[in-house]
Amino acid sequence: MKLGAFSISLSVKDLAKSKEFYEKLGFNAMGGSMEHNYLIMKNENTLIGLFQAMFDGNMLTFNPGWDQNAQNLESFDDVREIQKHLKHHDVVLEKEADENSSGPEHIYLKDPDGNMILIDQHR
Repeated sequence: MKLGAFSISLSVKDLAKSKEFYEKLGFNAMGGSMEHNYLIMKNENTLIGLFQAMFDGNMLTFNPGWDQNAQNLESFDDVREIQKHLKHHDVVLEKEADENSSGPEHIYLKDPDGNMILIDQHR
């Protein structure tokens, strides 16, 4: 199964302070905007999403169809195919994708310890 680009999505209290902190660790903004209350920060192949007042807690994020530079991959597993695979293996989904749709869609699930996982397809 190809899950695409991986990042950790952090729920932050102060986006400006978090941006400044991660810049000190060598991260640079590569997406999002302060005006929209989120930034995608990158250091080499490591991605961190900083999200202010958008969701509770932190989560693992996968983006089918994208590489670590948010560039389209030629070949990828659609989120609906990933969903079918997970359901076939009795993984409980918190939010399912519409299997009759195409294009952008997402699903949520939790690991056995309650950690949230977002599989978010943008294309």
